Amino acid sequence: MDERPSHSARCARSPFACVVATCFAAALVMLMASCTGPDRVPIVLGNDLEDGGSPPVFVEAPDSAADAENDELIAYCPSNQCPPGFTTCPDSRFPCDVNLKADLRNCGACGSACPLNSDHEVFACAEGRCEMTCRKDIPGLDCDGVPDNGCETDPLSNENCGACGAKCPDPAKPCVDRAYSDFGCGCLDGKLYCPETADPPCTNASRDDNNCAKCGNACDPAGGEGAAPPPDNMYYGCLGNKCGQLKCAPGFGDCDANPNNGCEESLISNDHCGGCGNICGPGKQCALDMFGTPFCACPTGETFCSLFCMGETCFGACRDLTSDAFNCGGCGLACPSGGAGSSASCTYGSCSTTCESGRADCNGNTQDGCEVNTMSDPFNCGACNVACDAIAGQACVGGRCVVEPCDQIQDDGGLAR
Repeated sequence: MDERPSHSARCARSPFACVVATCFAAALVMLMASCTGPDRVPIVLGNDLEDGGSPPVFVEAPDSAADAENDELIAYCPSNQCPPGFTTCPDSRFPCDVNLKADLRNCGACGSACPLNSDHEVFACAEGRCEMTCRKDIPGLDCDGVPDNGCETDPLSNENCGACGAKCPDPAKPCVDRAYSDFGCGCLDGKLYCPETADPPCTNASRDDNNCAKCGNACDPAGGEGAAPPPDNMYYGCLGNKCGQLKCAPGFGDCDANPNNGCEESLISNDHCGGCGNICGPGKQCALDMFGTPFCACPTGETFCSLFCMGETCFGACRDLTSDAFNCGGCGLACPSGGAGSSASCTYGSCSTTCESGRADCNGNTQDGCEVNTMSDPFNCGACNVACDAIAGQACVGGRCVVEPCDQIQDDGGLAR
């Protein structure tokens, strides 16, 4: 008679052991179920074999093993052969240090230099060919498609007004620079074209004191013969296309709407900064920007730095003294310019030198800047003191030592190519 305690009795004495045994059994059933199916080989336990033999051994499929045997490892060796697009020119410092696709001095071939930038053109080497772009700040147009004569066309012409082929056929509306390289045929509505007396030439003649209602019609600020003296900070000017109208002098405003006491408020004050009632908030003061326009200076974290002063009135801009390389730690404290391959920077109010991409300061001397080109220097390839194989003449291209597959290994251990 089997006197072993029943499953329920064992669980009563040791609940934890019962739980563990139950979970193990369930996991075993799930594992066996997951390994059966049309594409799976079932797991066979030793006591399930009818002949009592050994369980099967699982190995990789024969075709996978065959593929693995056919795979060959490729050995790579140091190389002095330039990758496509790179070469060594007569004035090269290192092997393969010229990128014929992008080098302005050797564009497409050694010694084939692109033209220097000029007042109207900017040149670049792209895919081994010199390409020209017309500048935007000093505009010109390349309308004939011939790079040898640059951007030969004036954008302020009636035949090519701002763009090649853009014509201005109406003589009353010639090509004009409306403002800051905004070229167009004639002035916009409400503006009068006065090229001799207005700058920019398109002006609002309804209030222009020098071109009132028509070009060249300048108003007398004293009001002319018999006019009463103007109130404080006022003069006679152009309003509504008419001269002789009282106007506030620049920098002043009639904030109480009473012309008898003139323009009584300065518009360069904290209570009227740039306009009546425009109050500067706490910690700010009214100042003039570089164009003479009043504004409340400065945002939190910035300091007003004056460029020049006229009496008590100063012109300038807001600067972040913690990061501005021209005002680092204080207004006017410019960081010294970096040497070759570097640029000056300001970090937390202290000047420092930052290396340009592909450059490094390997000698620790800030006087000569970032003197090493880590993109082509085989002794500092990608970083300082990372040397390529000098005996094999291994080149450095793009910051990596050049390698190629080894053809064979000679009996003496040397490399054959």
